[in-house]
Amino acid sequence: MTSVLPKYCVPGQRLCVSNDSHIPGSGTYEWKGYIHSSVAGLVNPIEKEKAFEIGVLTNKGHHTVPTPGDIVTAQVTVITQRYVRCNIQCVRDTPLEKTLRGVVKKDDIRATNKDSIEIHKCFRPGDIILARILPIKELQSYQLSTAEDELGVVIALSEAGENMVPISWTEMQCPKTYAKEWRKVAKIIPEDQ
Repeated sequence: MTSVLPKYCVPGQRLCVSNDSHIPGSGTYEWKGYIHSSVAGLVNPIEKEKAFEIGVLTNKGHHTVPTPGDIVTAQVTVITQRYVRCNIQCVRDTPLEKTLRGVVKKDDIRATNKDSIEIHKCFRPGDIILARILPIKELQSYQLSTAEDELGVVIALSEAGENMVPISWTEMQCPKTYAKEWRKVAKIIPEDQ
C-alpha cells in the first residue's frame, strides 16, 4: 500500500491518506484527513505493529549556504505591493535544517512586462516556488529572482485544499472545483530531456 508514496517531497506536499494503516511520523503532519510533509526530503515509511508510520528524512543541510546563481525551493509567506517574502527550504537538492529568509522584489518576478506585474496575480502565501539566488546586496535576507521560464510557482493549494494544476504560464486550476487562479507558473522540464 505504501508503493503509491512519492520518493521525494517538499514542504506542504500531500503524501497519502491518514488512516489506521498510515500514520504521520517525523517530518510530517496530518491535515484534513491526509498526511502532509513539513520538510523537504526523502519519504520514509516505517512499518510499525499495525500501520506504516510515514516520515520524511532530510540530510539536515547543516553547512549548506546559498551562493549567487543557486536554484532554491522556498515557501511564500508574505506578499506586499513591492515584494514577496519567503522562507528558503532547499538549496539545490539539499534540504535545510533551518529556513533562510528570501525576498523576490517586483522587478525580479518576470523578465518582461515588469511595469504591468501585479504581485497578487503571481504568488499567494503558502505557494512553493523555485527561484534563483541573486548577488547579495542586503544582509537581512537573500535576494531571489523568478524571472526565468523554469522558475516560479511549482506547488499551490486551492481553497479546496487540492494541489493545483498548471493550465498556462499565468494560471493554475483546482482539479476538484475547476476554479482558476493567477500564478507565475514555473515551466518544469523533465529530467530525461
